[in-house]
Amino acid sequence: MRVLVTGGAGFIGSHYVRKVLGGAYDTLADAQVVVLDKLTYAGCESNLESVRDNPRLRFVRGDICDREVVRDLMSGTDLVVHFAAESHVDRSIMGAADFVMTNVVGTQTLLQAAVDAGVRRFVHISTDEVYGSITEGSWTEDHVLEPNSPYAASKAGAELMARSFHRTHGLAVCVTRCSNNYGPHQFPEKVIPLFVTNLLDGRKVPLYGDGLNVRDWLHVDDHCWGIQLVADSGRPGEIYNIGGGTELTNRELTERLLAAFGVDESMVERVPDRKAHDRRYSVDITKISTELGYRPLVSFEEGLASTIAWYRENRDWWEQLVDRAKLPGS
Repeated sequence: MRVLVTGGAGFIGSHYVRKVLGGAYDTLADAQVVVLDKLTYAGCESNLESVRDNPRLRFVRGDICDREVVRDLMSGTDLVVHFAAESHVDRSIMGAADFVMTNVVGTQTLLQAAVDAGVRRFVHISTDEVYGSITEGSWTEDHVLEPNSPYAASKAGAELMARSFHRTHGLAVCVTRCSNNYGPHQFPEKVIPLFVTNLLDGRKVPLYGDGLNVRDWLHVDDHCWGIQLVADSGRPGEIYNIGGGTELTNRELTERLLAAFGVDESMVERVPDRKAHDRRYSVDITKISTELGYRPLVSFEEGLASTIAWYRENRDWWEQLVDRAKLPGS
């Protein structure tokens, strides 16, 4: 069994690789893992340090838009788990071109190579942001796509490309749409690691607007487990929501982080709201729960505490990156 993991040096991708090589998923117990990562600002080889010497791992630095590299790596591959993406909304607002190139053209490049190589399964990792914003209730997988940011639009475009390759070429593609991830090794431009590293340094945390935007929080461990369930047993051509079951306003999240550090609201800096800032995300996970037996296992209280502890204990990891994280959290 050979697995190609794109973006495998990034936050979620590296977590998945470490879980696979650590024996967390029985179906991949003996799998050879090939990581393809461009090592842009958000990906770093140190995320794979704990498994670097594993004989089942091969790391390749390269771009998913590079047809020759992708073609060579796809040959002999059984499963593709596609994490690689430009993912920060604020950066997409500042300039969308890289998002279109990586998220849409890069995905198309992978899909075509997978068809040409006869890959058996392809899991495309997407986001709940493709749905837009929802006032009440939760999105099911058949809800219309209404992306509001260039990032979300590029991910929606990638999904449609994946669907077309299933319909046109019979490629066994599944798409997963996750809610907001958190956990160790997350680049410190996203809200939780940004706030945690700021507070560790005694600096204020930037809170957008009125702080009432709502997000569902999903620990990266639960997300990767859900992905593996889809990789093992998801129905080709289907979409699966993966959620964490903890909805919080950004203000509530901030209050929890302040409490964890024993500080008050004087450590909050109000910043102007993001353009087209989606008010609320909420995914319905009935489908993946019913079909594949998924449920979130990491409580938010446990996950947040362990995440704070990781950043406290791994200052060397994030200090070298934090100067590159100049944007407020999402």
